Amino acid sequence: MFGLGKRRTRLGKWIDKRNINQEWLVRKSGLGRSTIGDLVNNTERLPTQRTMKKILQALRRIDPNIKSEDFWDI
Repeated sequence: MFGLGKRRTRLGKWIDKRNINQEWLVRKSGLGRSTIGDLVNNTERLPTQRTMKKILQALRRIDPNIKSEDFWDI
């Protein structure tokens, strides 16, 4: 299982629960590895509007009902 022993954000927990790896999200969103890594591990990090849109578009391939509020308190 992914994420064992790591502190994860809601986004990180969501992808772990569905056995999605970060590299898939990097490829589908077009974002960098460090950006995705930071957003799934760093609870203090918030995405920009543009980054959030790219992540949500990628994740909606799996769950079309995903909203930004599922992951971030913005």
